[in-house]
Amino acid sequence: MSDTPDSSQPQFVLQRIYLKDASFEVPGAPQVFLHPWQPEISLQMGTEVQPMDNGHYEVVLSLTVTAKNNDSTAFLVELKQAGIFLITNVPEQNLTGLLGSYCPNILFPYAREAISDIIGRGSFPQLLLAPVNFDAVLAQRQAQLAETQNPTAHPQNLSSQPQ
Repeated sequence: MSDTPDSSQPQFVLQRIYLKDASFEVPGAPQVFLHPWQPEISLQMGTEVQPMDNGHYEVVLSLTVTAKNNDSTAFLVELKQAGIFLITNVPEQNLTGLLGSYCPNILFPYAREAISDIIGRGSFPQLLLAPVNFDAVLAQRQAQLAETQNPTAHPQNLSSQPQ
């Protein structure tokens, strides 16, 4: 038996996780701290995948958290949490799931912690983002992409909102 890995076997290796970019704004400071704290929190999220060399991929999870209090922006956090992943000998149908769901799922706890830390350093109450089902996010994105590529394939309205 050989100690060297079989080069034909699928390989998934996390090479590095890093904070690529972060921004924190408190546009109404210091007045924002004088009002009772009853925020409305919104979260926007996206992912980007950049193929590199020799089976390496950079996956970037972008999060924007906005808190409004008394109809004005209390704070805005923009964060890009990134990772470099080595993925080789993985079938194409599995690669989409790895890059679009599994990798962002690995990055999310780091982004969640960074956002909580940044908000706390801004003197706001702790904010813990709820877990995200990246499998569902990927499936929704793929369904939207399929709908835009072939709008006659799914004539029914897929919205859960009442018309």
